This record gives sequence, structure tokens and C-alpha cells, in this order.
Amino acid sequence: MNTIFRKSMLSVAGLAFAGGVFAGPIAAHANPAVDAKPAAVAVQSASKPQGEQSRITLNDEQTANVKAIIAATKKAGLPERAAVISIATSLQESKLENLGHLGDANDHDSLGLFQQRPSSGWGTPEQITDPEYSTTAFLKGLKQVDGWQDMALTQAAQTVQVSAYPDAYAQWEQQATDLVAQHWNS
Repeated sequence: MNTIFRKSMLSVAGLAFAGGVFAGPIAAHANPAVDAKPAAVAVQSASKPQGEQSRITLNDEQTANVKAIIAATKKAGLPERAAVISIATSLQESKLENLGHLGDANDHDSLGLFQQRPSSGWGTPEQITDPEYSTTAFLKGLKQVDGWQDMALTQAAQTVQVSAYPDAYAQWEQQATDLVAQHWNS
């Protein structure tokens, strides 16, 4: 596909998505769920993980980010499946590292655990690099995806993220599932 055409289409898709969730990241903290305590259930995948699975060893910072994603998911009153999708997405986007500005290595103005972009309406750089805020913004986008609970992880994540590599999220599903199972009740 022509590179200019592909970039144009991705830009249009990104703008369309940003238009739909522009208020989402900003409004995400306006009415946070207070003392949301969802019941713990077994982490279930909508389907078995797709394709080859990847796994990395996490350091203390990455583990803290897993716990922050889980805490934000619980605070939003969402089930474990939402945390699995969020963690798998963050594993793909940043390897669970809270990315600041990377200079020439930056993907546009992408920041934080989910490589969200201030220019696409996800929030300010300070907000996007706050794990609770960025997770809440991601979850707000996820909730706008009809049927996200029952779709493949890759499809749910891609609908929110609009990535140039839509199938890449699938490789992290097993590790994300294991991390949620390990930390949901801790």
C-alpha cells in the first residue's frame, strides 16, 4: 500500500477516534468510581490466546505499573478482562514502562504506558505519563467498543489504539492473563 495513503488513512482513523474519545481522557477523572470493589472471578479470555506468545521478565517498575493498571481497572468498576486487555496493550506499546519523550526515537508525540498522544486528545503529557490517568483513558476508550468483553484481545486493543501493527497485541495475552491472576487480589 502506498505509504502516504496508509499514513493518511491512519491519520483519518486516528482523528475519527480522537474525536470520539477526546472528552473521554479529560472527563475520565471527573467522576471516578468511589470505593469500587468488583468481585474477583477467574480471569477468562474471550478466546484462547492467538498465535505465538511472548513473555518478558518484569522489573520492580514494570510490576508497579501492572498493579497501577489493575487498581485503575478496579476503580473504574471493570472486570479482570479489561485489565488483561490493558496490560497486554501496555506490554506491546511500552513493555510496561512509563515512556517519557524519547527524542528522535519517539513515535510522534506518544508517551506513557500506552503510547498515547497529546495531539490526539488523550491528555497533557503530565496526564498521559500518570499510570492511573493513562489507564483510565484507555479504559474509557475500551468501554466505547461495543462487545469488547467478548472479542479477541487484539481486536479490542486495536479498536482503542489504532496501531499500525494491529495483530501485535495478541502475543501478550497469556502473560497479561497470568499477571492479572497473580495481582488482582494482592
